[in-house]
Amino acid sequence: MVTLSSLRKTKLTPAGSRSPLVARYGMSSSNLVNMIFAVTCAWVLTGFGPPKLVLANLSWLTFGTSVAGQTSKISRPEVETPSQPATSEREDTSAIHSLVFNRQFARISLIKQVAACVISVFSPSGAAGGSGVIISPDGFALTNFHVAKPCGIAMKCGLPDGQIYDAITVGWDPVGDIALIKLLGRTDFPYAQWGDSDSVAVGDEVLVMGNPFMLATDLQPTVSWGIISALRRYQHPAGTLLEYADCLQTDASINPGNSGGPMFDLSGRLIGINGRASFDRRGRVNVGLAYAVPVNQIRNFLAHLRAGRIVDHASAGFRVASDPQGRPVVVDILETSDAWRRGIRVDDEIISVAGRPILGPNDFKNVLANFPPGWRIPFVFRRGQEVRQVFVRLEPLHSPGELLEQLEKLPLESPPGEEPQPEKPAPTPPPQLPVDHLPPEAQAVYEAKRGFANFYFNRLAQQRLWSAWAEKQGLSQANGEWQLEGRWDSREPFTATLGARLARLSVAGQTVECSADKPPGPAELAPPDLRGPLVGLWLVWQLATQSLQALADLSYWGAEPHRAQGPMAEVLQATSGPAECRWLIHEGLLIAVELHYERFQDPLELVFEDFRSVDSAGKGVLFPHRILILHGDNLLARLEVTSFAVNNRANSESP
Repeated sequence: MVTLSSLRKTKLTPAGSRSPLVARYGMSSSNLVNMIFAVTCAWVLTGFGPPKLVLANLSWLTFGTSVAGQTSKISRPEVETPSQPATSEREDTSAIHSLVFNRQFARISLIKQVAACVISVFSPSGAAGGSGVIISPDGFALTNFHVAKPCGIAMKCGLPDGQIYDAITVGWDPVGDIALIKLLGRTDFPYAQWGDSDSVAVGDEVLVMGNPFMLATDLQPTVSWGIISALRRYQHPAGTLLEYADCLQTDASINPGNSGGPMFDLSGRLIGINGRASFDRRGRVNVGLAYAVPVNQIRNFLAHLRAGRIVDHASAGFRVASDPQGRPVVVDILETSDAWRRGIRVDDEIISVAGRPILGPNDFKNVLANFPPGWRIPFVFRRGQEVRQVFVRLEPLHSPGELLEQLEKLPLESPPGEEPQPEKPAPTPPPQLPVDHLPPEAQAVYEAKRGFANFYFNRLAQQRLWSAWAEKQGLSQANGEWQLEGRWDSREPFTATLGARLARLSVAGQTVECSADKPPGPAELAPPDLRGPLVGLWLVWQLATQSLQALADLSYWGAEPHRAQGPMAEVLQATSGPAECRWLIHEGLLIAVELHYERFQDPLELVFEDFRSVDSAGKGVLFPHRILILHGDNLLARLEVTSFAVNNRANSESP
């Protein structure tokens, strides 16, 4: 056998002379050229690795070479053949065989390792199902919305170890076709490690696993291997749901039943959730074009899903189209949108969004698909010769109640690759168990509420976040009236008193009050009225001293970056009089309060900084000694708190 080491030892000789290669192997220079060309082609086409490895994998072949119209074979001549190969050649051959074996062993080991967290999903009746992957040891798992929805509130999930577990619906993302479910009965499930879908490149090898055609009756997932064939693909939705945007395209076999299953990289990290393939009008046969939702997109929504929410996606408040020169320009914009308030207008050219260049409408849709509404992200646009950057708060894609109406019209099962048609009658749903007939474990972790997939998990998130804040900041110990003193914009003194029934703020001789019996209206909360900042301070007191149940329509929202460039903050939101209020908490500290007093206006924001211990208020109490009052991009005031005291009179009626 001709090894790479023997070729390296062969010296070129002048034309007409007898080369050592000819003498030893009976091969001419032309033979050598043709052989090298054949090996090189095999190396490129197979992608098997280094030349040594290619030669090892192809050692069973005999390369035919054509010289002067005659065909000869490369073979070791019978004469002058050593009885045993040289020691270095034996070592090279052994190393090649070792490389082949090691790669095969690594592939098998990887499949065995990641298969442990792959689940087969079945409805209780067995009439629906698909695939999924566990992402935490306590049993949270990702699948597709179009897999989970037909299964109902509860479902059955099988692991490759042969065990079947009850599972419960947690959260839905019907726009991005993602669902979060939770397997019950264990706290030590095998789970996948997160990858980075933004670091994936075209040509990267991937591993796809799942339950195609519901074949995994033994709960062993089907495995297919392929490459990333394209990035950031866009697949049109059904109406406004099941939109596959910014997704990973692969030639790995994905068929009906693979939906919801994992896509792994070669390190065994989760990089996508499989969900759709391009085989409509092709007899539902895989043709090597399939799509996975990237995990970096999913992770932006994960806190919302864990909170039992039905998640919406974002809109910028305007549409983009290509102008005659091919530039992406704004063609329509809502004057009630935050983008309008930040200065974006029709005919502005969109250059980038969230740091990604925008070359056309699909790029624009791909970027927006990665974010929930309420996030603020940077937009760079050009008007004439001027380039500007603004931070836009994203709008919901659907108006209140519209998302729920769309869900009711959507067919229950949407096979990947076939765009569901909302105007067609929905198929008869598979039988679903009523709540009172759910398995006992499932009944204990389910609470119905309109607008939520499972409000039980929202209550858990509320309590977890509030408890972390109470422990870190300690304001729940300051149970009574609060007395604040300090300076307003470093000039005027101010005092604030916050109690159960009344709140009062005095600045430079001007005093305003708010009563729990008669909350201020939207016009009274708008700047420059002082009642807006007073209500913002009062909201801090309410969160600290009242029970969560006392806050009207309280819910856990999810997580978002504070003011676009700040830290990730978890959000509680509730109703306060005519306004919607939001508390933003980061690592146990309340860093901001937002007061949304009118739907189409910038909220009033109080940002809290410079946290210090307040000994007179009790043990371990932290209070912010700097408060910024913001409205949109404008800083209205800066408060320096010099004194914080608590009057512990129970049930105080007035300051």
